[in-house]
Amino acid sequence: MATLSIKIRPIAAALVGVALACRGTAAQADVISDFYKGKQIGVIIALPPGGGYDINARALARHMGRHIPGRPSLIVRNMPGAASIRAANYLYNVAPKDGTEFAIFTRTVPLEPLLGGKGSQFDALKFNWLGSTSNEVSTCVAWHTAPVKTFADLLHTELIVSASGAGSPSIVYPKVLNAALGTKFKIVAGYPGSAESVLAMERGEAQGNCAWGWVPMIATKGDWLRDGKLNVLVQTGMKKYAGYPDVPLALDLTRTEEDRQLLELVFAPQTFARPFAAPPGVPRERVAALRRAFADTTKDAQFLADAEKEGLEVELVTGDEIDAILARIYKTPKAVVDRAKAAMKDPS
Repeated sequence: MATLSIKIRPIAAALVGVALACRGTAAQADVISDFYKGKQIGVIIALPPGGGYDINARALARHMGRHIPGRPSLIVRNMPGAASIRAANYLYNVAPKDGTEFAIFTRTVPLEPLLGGKGSQFDALKFNWLGSTSNEVSTCVAWHTAPVKTFADLLHTELIVSASGAGSPSIVYPKVLNAALGTKFKIVAGYPGSAESVLAMERGEAQGNCAWGWVPMIATKGDWLRDGKLNVLVQTGMKKYAGYPDVPLALDLTRTEEDRQLLELVFAPQTFARPFAAPPGVPRERVAALRRAFADTTKDAQFLADAEKEGLEVELVTGDEIDAILARIYKTPKAVVDRAKAAMKDPS
């Protein structure tokens, strides 16, 4: 009997430990639920209505509340300005640090402090990244009437591309391609967002665009591709889009290791194409709850059906993965960072 009791006691102790852990987890969930019950969470979209970021955020906001303990309602508002920098500064410095506001920015926003972007008043590594709803590949395209038909044409013929504000992908990407590959993009900036930039191309105010994701392009203007109104010149990302393997990838066109590092620095954020972040200082347990809710929403059948109707392609990139990518980016050799900064200052 004595031997038997010796064997049982550790098992009993383990069971007690499991019970206490479960009780602690349940208690923590209750604390989160008590905090969020009856509250509203503000979802800030750092761009104007109508573009891909706006559509993604609104789809997420319609469903994420069901996955947050306490089931708060999510209220969306647009805060465009300075290519998402206005909203990033607000979230970092002004927004409440209690988990009742988060935002979506352009994917290049986290690079702004590293590249010396004017007006950035935040540390990208200190945001509480919730995740991204997609892992995307973008393109540079030319309108069918433009003299540039292929990537090879870009090496000797100028292409005027529409863009929004400083720091936006539509300005950063063509400038860096000019620096790394010798392309001849000329930028016409000042459009509020992607929807207006595309309209500028259709109106003849520009000849192309160099930050148009495959997914939103196919979803909103798939007929242009089908009818030959667009020539897709090059893909900008860490990989090719599966549906168009014959369009060259910019990374594959580099001639030196430093050229490749330059493009990787700028294109790595394509991996978190639609990044959502909460401010620094939010209690850890609420960040964890928001991250879980974010991830669960991307697997929610109703959200996925909604996304399909909107033409969105959902691929979860977790907050931890964004943290890891940014940590790697911020370790880029100084010479490469300096070259990227010089490209950003190029007046083209």
